[in-house]
Amino acid sequence: MPSNKRERQRAAREARREAEAAAFRRAKARKRIFRLAILAVLGLVAAYAVYNTTKPEATDVATGTSTTTDAGSEPEYGSGECPPVEGAAERTGTFPDRPPKCIEEGKKYTATFTTDAGEFTAELAADKAPLTVNNFVFLARHKFYDGVPFHRVIPGFVVQGGGGEKGDPAGDPGYKIRDELPGAGEYEIGSLAMANSSRPHTGGSQFFVVTGEQGVQLPPSYSLFGKVIEGMDVVKKIEADGTPGGKPATVHKTIKVTITES
Repeated sequence: MPSNKRERQRAAREARREAEAAAFRRAKARKRIFRLAILAVLGLVAAYAVYNTTKPEATDVATGTSTTTDAGSEPEYGSGECPPVEGAAERTGTFPDRPPKCIEEGKKYTATFTTDAGEFTAELAADKAPLTVNNFVFLARHKFYDGVPFHRVIPGFVVQGGGGEKGDPAGDPGYKIRDELPGAGEYEIGSLAMANSSRPHTGGSQFFVVTGEQGVQLPPSYSLFGKVIEGMDVVKKIEADGTPGGKPATVHKTIKVTITES
């Protein structure tokens, strides 16, 4: 029969083997959990990348960062004088305050965009977005849009302009106006809407024309104030020189915007 000493030694060896086996199992489990965590993180990163690649970005029709505060708490109309109906003699590029009321209730307004690619005309929705239409008419009659480029053009999405003579992505007229947002699903190809800085009540002078389905699917976060009724082929010419990143291969300009009221 084995001695007590031998029995104790054998029991100690078995205890060590059991402890080593348990430690090995724990280490293996930790490695498996670590691998699963890494795979989960990689999966989330991949899903986020796909989402950001395919979703219509609000920043695609944003004016960028601006130091001008939003207009949510400001009066609807500002001070100053309205420009002549036939248009001002000289261009004004910045203003100390938002426009006074310059359009008349009950009248219809259209805007004809003369560009280096041709002309297109938009019917302005003064009944649905009076503040936005008033702002656009005010700027157009002050010749604000004369010589201003379409600085962001994305095929299947939008053509965007109104950032000032240099096409500044953050350009504005020196003030912001209140939003007049549409209902969900109201954007369509040819819709004329205001860009903003991805926050409420931060529209100013920048506008965009929806040219494709990605623009149609935008959330109702941009004031809808008109629709192209003639010359959509000219808008498509401008769109044709766009790029997925938004910087056009050939920069087209608005020569002037002519407002007609009836």
